[in-house]
Amino acid sequence: MEDQIGAPGSGISRRDFVKASGLGGTVALAGCTAPGEVPTEESVDASTTPAQSEGDLPTTSPPEIVNVDEQGGEVTLSSVPAKHEAHPGKSMGGPVELPKVWAFKADDGEPSVPGPILRTTEGEDMEVTFDNTDGMRPHTVHFHAVQKQWEDDGVPTTTGIRIDPGEKHTYTIPANVTGTHLYHCHYQTHRHIDMGMYGIFRVDPKGYEPADKEYFMTLKEWDSRLNQQMAGMDANYDVRNRRPDTFTVNGKSAPRTLHPEDGSPIIVEQGDTVRIHMCNNGYMDHPMHIHNHRFQVTHKDGGKIPEAARHDQDITSIPPAGRHTIEFEADADPGIYLAHCHKVSHAMNGTAYPGGMITGVVYKEAMDTDIFKQLMDYAGYEA
Repeated sequence: MEDQIGAPGSGISRRDFVKASGLGGTVALAGCTAPGEVPTEESVDASTTPAQSEGDLPTTSPPEIVNVDEQGGEVTLSSVPAKHEAHPGKSMGGPVELPKVWAFKADDGEPSVPGPILRTTEGEDMEVTFDNTDGMRPHTVHFHAVQKQWEDDGVPTTTGIRIDPGEKHTYTIPANVTGTHLYHCHYQTHRHIDMGMYGIFRVDPKGYEPADKEYFMTLKEWDSRLNQQMAGMDANYDVRNRRPDTFTVNGKSAPRTLHPEDGSPIIVEQGDTVRIHMCNNGYMDHPMHIHNHRFQVTHKDGGKIPEAARHDQDITSIPPAGRHTIEFEADADPGIYLAHCHKVSHAMNGTAYPGGMITGVVYKEAMDTDIFKQLMDYAGYEA
């Protein structure tokens, strides 16, 4: 577990945060940053039936970054039924909760939504073992972008491989396409992604040079009726009449997104070069806008955009499964600036505005201000 705060990425240390913000005290850490028959998916899927016997569910933690290279190229993912608090407080339309999700976890880590960020280097192979521990339903894991063997594609209807409860399967995932990509369950995809089974994996090119500050940002919209239905509540979810009502950045809704440990603030210092890897794991476009900064989109879906084709902009629309990497210089008047989806209904918690798919660029120089302390109060940061 790294001693850093902010969105998954470089961040700053807790010591520096407390020093800069003037928020003293001790804060509890909220979280870390098989072959066989080929039945039709519907015929064996227990996903449509809420499980009533799973007892008390754990609460998800923020996603951690797993350096797979440092683990000898191996990682084990498993699935954990859990409850997910997008914004547990009462401010700004809260609480916003998903009473049941199916969360990925890596090795002995904590379950998270989105799942852990898997990071490797160009030219290496990842051996990803999926251990189906949730006891109720089959799963698979599908990785975007990289070219792999047919049997490792993670689609049960075309590979003949699904992972039933209690089974394990290992996928060999070559790191042969650099960039930021996504992975997700490809069994009953429409339902399993909406239950939280998605995440980012990152392939760094050889000789990769990180920016001064580098962050990962995963976007998702939810129809909470599905999560309520799976939790056994009285809810009527219809996949053909999906009505998103919850909008998250790295699994959290504003103002929880600004929480320095549980959320995803983009913490910068004046003059920093900032790189943000954005990934849309939802089913809707999300035009992401950053206040008071101009950025360039340097990569799309793992492909590098030639410098001659780039331009300065302040909004980029990310389609479903799309990945955009943006870069900018932290050259604004040191303050606190929103980064949000510009579909304004996505920047709400129910009928309360602001909320939802909003985070912020927070200058370290602005942390020792009354407005920052007020935002920390809204976010539920108790120091």
